[in-house]
Amino acid sequence: MMKWPTTNDNEAGIYIHIPFCRKACHYCNFHFSTSLKLKSDFLEALKKEIALRSNYLEGKQVTTIYFGGGTPSVLTATEINDIVQTLHQHYPIGTLREVTLEANPDDLTPEYIDSLKDTAVNRLSIGIQSFQQAELEYMNRSHTAAQATNAIDYALNTHRFLLTIDLIYGGPLLTDEQWAEHLKKVAIWGIPHFSAYALTVEEKTALDYAIRSKNSPPVDPEKAARHFTMLMEFARTNGYDHYEISNFAKPGMHAVHNTHYWMGCHYLGLGPSAHSFNGSSRSWNAPNNALYIKALTQNLPAPGDVEVLTERDTFNEYVMTSLRTQWGCNLQKIENNWGAESQKYLLENSQHYVSEGKMILHENHLYLTSAGRLFADAIASDLFWV
Repeated sequence: MMKWPTTNDNEAGIYIHIPFCRKACHYCNFHFSTSLKLKSDFLEALKKEIALRSNYLEGKQVTTIYFGGGTPSVLTATEINDIVQTLHQHYPIGTLREVTLEANPDDLTPEYIDSLKDTAVNRLSIGIQSFQQAELEYMNRSHTAAQATNAIDYALNTHRFLLTIDLIYGGPLLTDEQWAEHLKKVAIWGIPHFSAYALTVEEKTALDYAIRSKNSPPVDPEKAARHFTMLMEFARTNGYDHYEISNFAKPGMHAVHNTHYWMGCHYLGLGPSAHSFNGSSRSWNAPNNALYIKALTQNLPAPGDVEVLTERDTFNEYVMTSLRTQWGCNLQKIENNWGAESQKYLLENSQHYVSEGKMILHENHLYLTSAGRLFADAIASDLFWV
């Protein structure tokens, strides 16, 4: 059992949403456009938002930057440098511990990777998803299986970047044997960090429509559970910390930016659909490129909304995020932040999960067991303060 990593309360992160993709993946419900014609206008608007929101983090030191999307690898090295330089002009950026760029394999040519050496980017998050060509076509990914392999080889050979890859399991075309082969490739390469997600059917996506219209087989939850069990066993036997439900790292290689999310650190989200958190409220920009550009061109804030968080909201969020991690839910923190009655409530309501072997109570922390991780979301929601 591990305690939460220590962090400086003065640290914060910045997330930048790049709302462009070359193709629309059939399973994806994130905000993006497959047309790049507004990219230049977006980048100018982004720089204005960076300036307009310079007070949001209230002087906290920015130690991580995360380019997400969308597909941030549609940006050139020059465009990345321009964004980072603008951030330096408006925020107290100290030593950057991690600057992550999400990238698709078809963008990661040797020339592109070489160009990134002259940027602040020190971590690549490669959207592999599958090494099987049939699966990539089923998902409507923009890259091929060969490009997936080449991108990893290129990135590892530079010795310049930390590396993480994304994989998807549980899909109709992915057999147990193929999933085992995917994981074997991770071990052979010695990839220091990877994320793995069950294929989920989000409403109004192409995958949702295909399944409802009988043009695609449905997702099998039993297969997804098998694949997740295989995943946990792989992590145990290959030296990976299963430090969050979907994230796996060699010791000392945890994602700094995302771990800060789970620890409740403050962060600023920039770009259409990006979310921000300052400890007392959440805010988010509307998922609309044209409205975003129009507002900021007029020096107005990006359209969006704000939610002020109640004690109940913050309690539930802590329970949800902490139980997803290997560090567990700290009962002393529950008492300190939400009172003895909240601690008592959580202990009483979790007891039957402990009895069933789905949770462990150890040194005043509650943890999910491997069996419990199969039901992480359901268990967390059952323990919410309602």
